[in-house]
Amino acid sequence: MPSIDNEESFAKISNLIGGEEYQKVAKALLNTEDATDEEIAGATGMRINVIRKVLYDMFGKALITGIRVKDEKKGWFVYRWRAKSDQIDNFIDNQKKKILDRLQKRLEYEESSEFYHCGNNECQRIKFDIAIESFFKCPTCNQNLAMVDNNYTKEALRYKIDQILSEISPGK
Repeated sequence: MPSIDNEESFAKISNLIGGEEYQKVAKALLNTEDATDEEIAGATGMRINVIRKVLYDMFGKALITGIRVKDEKKGWFVYRWRAKSDQIDNFIDNQKKKILDRLQKRLEYEESSEFYHCGNNECQRIKFDIAIESFFKCPTCNQNLAMVDNNYTKEALRYKIDQILSEISPGK
């Protein structure tokens, strides 16, 4: 049986992923093991198509598991769903790894590029090759471009990368 902490975390993570609908489905799954989508709809008062959308998304994120069984009364197959609240730590670690990967790619981009900007908040900073092609004039507003110091951005990225690395469970 999952611990109370895992159950609370399961409900909270579900809410973060998809809001109140996801949290209601999560709580229904915790209250009734091996529930069908119809049983979950009955317990939550939500429409069956919404329940199915939530279940398939949670299944795709490996937060729940489903087994196909034959309904003896109706004669067709139904899915019985079960919360995998013991997998919350793995789910969180996987999300952190995805974020870590994006942050590392962004840091690599920041470190390998030289940026220029005109100072106008509505304009985007541009890379050196585009700046030189436009003779160091902003392609949007035609103001002169100046080199951007992105050391603060790189330091912030390094800090966040180190923080996430220290939070990921060892050996994963």
